[in-house]
Amino acid sequence: MGLGVCIILIAVGAILTFASDWEIEGVDLDLVGLILMAVGIIGTAVYTSILRRRRMVVPPTTPTMTDDDRHGLH
Repeated sequence: MGLGVCIILIAVGAILTFASDWEIEGVDLDLVGLILMAVGIIGTAVYTSILRRRRMVVPPTTPTMTDDDRHGLH
């Protein structure tokens, strides 16, 4: 799930919870909106933690030289 989808879930959840006055029999739209916002927030947190892990820079290791390598002996 990408960052855009997470933001859309949060926006749709907020609209259902705070900005709508629809009533559907058997469905609590406030609860559905809260669930969508929670899923969007969790998705955003997971996405940013994975993105942070991908951007971690590992310094290159320097090769170790033995005494034979220094003297040109193979």
